[in-house]
Amino acid sequence: MRLRFAIPALATVLLLADMPSAVSFTATTANIASAPEPVRIEILRWSTDEERDKLMSAWSLKPAATPGSKAGKGAGKQGKASKGPGPGGGAAAAQSPEAALARALQEAATVGYLWSSEMAGYALRYAGKIENSDGSQRIILITQRKLGTVNQVWRPTVEGAPNTYEFSVIELRLNAKGEGEGRVSLLGRVAEDAVAKIVAIENYNALPVVFREVRKVEGRP
Repeated sequence: MRLRFAIPALATVLLLADMPSAVSFTATTANIASAPEPVRIEILRWSTDEERDKLMSAWSLKPAATPGSKAGKGAGKQGKASKGPGPGGGAAAAQSPEAALARALQEAATVGYLWSSEMAGYALRYAGKIENSDGSQRIILITQRKLGTVNQVWRPTVEGAPNTYEFSVIELRLNAKGEGEGRVSLLGRVAEDAVAKIVAIENYNALPVVFREVRKVEGRP
């Protein structure tokens, strides 16, 4: 099968030319409408602890206050007031962690891309990894927009409960050689992961594999 990757816009080409990837992976899709199809994941850099904490503050519906400012205290009082009736109280109560995280992802910096045969790639707004003592890794990625937003390419071909998230969480599980598989939050739910300290796929093993034959690409792509 001939590899096909969408050609990004000129601005993105220039960006990638000036910023070599921290790490790249290739994979083949499975259990979705377009499978099997080659994809490429390019991580330009890993997210910082500050960037991760900001996303988790959004998920926890906590106000984003800068150190030393009085915004946190003021926001806390406002939060208590919002529980009662009044302008804005209903909207604050109705906001979900998923919606808050989606909004925060729109404002986050791009740390990588997922490329497939689609005309445009998917911007990664979070990239983190957990390294185990045996050399294996868990890599967690969160996209700015949900995979398959405008088409059926990423439609799951297995039974499951679809979600309405505006983003997608990807988790790659790799051995010490940088090889493995990955799953995506196209079905099921996501939840805070105590080890990763970020939102991850809930019940990972219960979801279908979406990325097979994941391999780390050595050197610059």
